[in-house]
Amino acid sequence: MKKRAEKTIEYYIKLPYRIEIIPDAEEGGYAASCPELPGCLTCGETIEKLMANIEDAKLAWITAALEDGDEVPEPMHLNDYSGQFKLRMPKSLHKSLAENAKREHISMNQYCLFLLAKNDALHTAGPSVVAEV
Repeated sequence: MKKRAEKTIEYYIKLPYRIEIIPDAEEGGYAASCPELPGCLTCGETIEKLMANIEDAKLAWITAALEDGDEVPEPMHLNDYSGQFKLRMPKSLHKSLAENAKREHISMNQYCLFLLAKNDALHTAGPSVVAEV
């Protein structure tokens, strides 16, 4: 990893920042943001225009941050996560999860992963999807 003083606009602009795209149902077109760069957002009438605009927005965001002496966050990578965490729970919940996993003929680990993934998908999809479930 480069030292802060060595990092240039060119360094940051090449990083794989996550881009979230949201269709605008009312006005048409799309909105996009880079969650790792708070406030970096734009819109466009087509995906092609949107992608050009988000690159311009990232460049402007990074340029302003560097000029102001602010830290520019770097994208998070999957390697930053181990895939494991320890969880404490009430014995009654442990019993219920173990029984449900047994009933499904899967390990408790697989059952808990299924429940977490299902809930995360509902949370990630947003309130409109949750309301329809």
